[in-house]
Amino acid sequence: MKILDTLSKNEKELDISSKVRIYLCGVTVYDESHIGHARTIIVFDVLRRYLESKGIEVEFIQNFTDVDDKIINRAKRENVKASAISSRYIENYFKDFDDLNVLRATRYPKATEHIQDMQKLIIDLIEKKIAYVSKNGVYFSVSKFPEYGKLSKKKIGDLLAGARVEVDEAKNDPLDFALWKFSKDDPSWDSPWGRGRPGWHIECSAMSIKYLGDNFEIHGGGRDLIFPHHENEIAQSESHTSKPFAKIWMHVGMITINNEKMSKSKGNIKSIRHVLENWGPNIIRLFCLSGHYSKPIDYSEELLQENITKWRQVESSYYEMKLSIGNGDTTKIENIISESKKEFDSVLENDLNTHLALSAFFKFVNQINQLAASDSLTKSIADVALPHFEKNGKYFRFNTSKNFRNGN
Repeated sequence: MKILDTLSKNEKELDISSKVRIYLCGVTVYDESHIGHARTIIVFDVLRRYLESKGIEVEFIQNFTDVDDKIINRAKRENVKASAISSRYIENYFKDFDDLNVLRATRYPKATEHIQDMQKLIIDLIEKKIAYVSKNGVYFSVSKFPEYGKLSKKKIGDLLAGARVEVDEAKNDPLDFALWKFSKDDPSWDSPWGRGRPGWHIECSAMSIKYLGDNFEIHGGGRDLIFPHHENEIAQSESHTSKPFAKIWMHVGMITINNEKMSKSKGNIKSIRHVLENWGPNIIRLFCLSGHYSKPIDYSEELLQENITKWRQVESSYYEMKLSIGNGDTTKIENIISESKKEFDSVLENDLNTHLALSAFFKFVNQINQLAASDSLTKSIADVALPHFEKNGKYFRFNTSKNFRNGN
């Protein structure tokens, strides 16, 4: 199986000789999860299900960022503890993604449960003189990592001149990023350098290395995480281990709304709960898989309506097979299934082309509906066809026993 690696910009062969270890950057739990989160997680859900269907063991780690300025600020607005905010939205996360038929990860480590692991990593970087203590916290020295920018393909000179660089007089260099932030406000923890809380990037390095090792198969997330989050992860992780970090960096394209980025200021964010209540899990999964995972998809009511039409064809073929009677020659359907299997596996193994796999699935569905329309679909044919239909449906985790509109 080949997957497009963001680092090399080439398709790389996925090592399936033993267990496939995947680390997926999860959500920051300060608000409801939205359709953009859904797309990334559904894409990785299909990848995992396909690998496991081939008998490959997958260890899948997806973190929760449960300490962050956004969480703290929301807690202050609501006059509650930060832990109350994170607990609320973690609980809602599981409800949303269970309803979206997403297989649960092997582990969901939380940042707050791994403070000591982060501190050990930071201590090592300080001892190597790759990180330093300032009046505001501990910073990673970007100049000590010559390959900085290799993932995002950004040049240090351009970054220095760019407006995205955070101004902080405590830094030795404007590009240096925080590993530990001094603070006495809760949540905060004691450290060898002073009380505070971890920076955002260090948590994923600490947790991925702890659970998956120094060099694992796939590190994934949305394309918006390439810089600075994943770029900084590479810098601090490879400085710590002196080894390449992930073998493949796999990034999922954004979902836009009317060709605009989702943002609170524009009021165009679509929560998972909203889209589930309006469209149901099967339609949402169809939508999220309807384009190549690395490219953006624009959310529109028209596209979702198109997916309803497609789903009706799927339901029709399923119930036609379930209700069929009589006997008939199965040679033709066996040949159709053989070709469908080859096409299906070929496109998924070529950089997880889910949109082409869906095309192969719908082609098979249409052939079943044509047999039904011509009164040629018998029970003996359906008995051969139904296992192939259900197997393909399981990769996408469609549920034909649920109503396509409301999931009940």
